Amino acid sequence: MAKLLVIHGPNLHRLGQREADYYGTETIDDLNAKIQAWSVRMKIPVDVYQSNHEGDIVERIGLAAGTYNAIVINPAAYTHTSVAIRDAISATRVPVIEVHLSNIHGREEFRRVSLTAPVCRGQICGFGHASYLLGLDAARAFITRQKKA
Repeated sequence: MAKLLVIHGPNLHRLGQREADYYGTETIDDLNAKIQAWSVRMKIPVDVYQSNHEGDIVERIGLAAGTYNAIVINPAAYTHTSVAIRDAISATRVPVIEVHLSNIHGREEFRRVSLTAPVCRGQICGFGHASYLLGLDAARAFITRQKKA
């Protein structure tokens, strides 16, 4: 049976409290409830993890092989700064989908560059909480294609 991992990066625990114009008013608990509802509907277990610490995220990615069939990650601010997370994604044998609540390509210049996207299977951004659900759908489709191959 397939199993997915969702990783929320730094400051995402503050959803609903910060920059509502970009991130909306729903909380991380609201988002996690949507992820778990998707999990139940699709009959695919999903573990959710949030950390503000780069090294913890790197470790979680590194431990994913053999447990998870795909990772959906929102590296948040680390998207633009973390070579360590990029290298962890590149080194894992687990397919990774990058997601963002806001459209990073329509924001400040420094946010338009993703260090992590080039080593991911794809990137989905700008659809709020739906970005995660679309990412989960993409991960599911990728796993299904792998099984048929």
